Amino acid sequence: MTTLGRRGAALRHAAPRSGGASRDRGTVSLYVVLFTPVVFLLAGLLVDGGLAIHARQRAADMAEQAARAGANEIDLAALRATGEPVVDPGRARAAACELLTAYGDEVAGADCAASTQEVTVTVRITVEPQFLAIFPGFGAFTMTSDATARPVTGAAA
Repeated sequence: MTTLGRRGAALRHAAPRSGGASRDRGTVSLYVVLFTPVVFLLAGLLVDGGLAIHARQRAADMAEQAARAGANEIDLAALRATGEPVVDPGRARAAACELLTAYGDEVAGADCAASTQEVTVTVRITVEPQFLAIFPGFGAFTMTSDATARPVTGAAA
């Protein structure tokens, strides 16, 4: 009977006390409540940061294409007379802006400028955040890019 008594005593000492278990109740809930906004914020920075990078690259692509289209508008009479490519500023500006209007609502704003030597285009794209919009202070933002193109002949390298 001594063996059983000892086993019973060992089991009695190993049993958890009811007072210690109640102190840990709700600890996981507290961590979930505190860290959920942090996880959403980090996910928002990842997703919306990617959207911002993509919008910047897209604006740069649009600006480059429009500037090239404008730089293709060479004054042929001046080219034949001097042998140097000279941009027709009026046609160059119109060609650059016309290309940007083909993108439709994707372009939030654009500026096209042309001289006889180069065409400069600035494109603005508005990005609506997908994740960060749930947090106050995070609204739509604009990404801007510009590009300049000059006419080049086969002789210039």
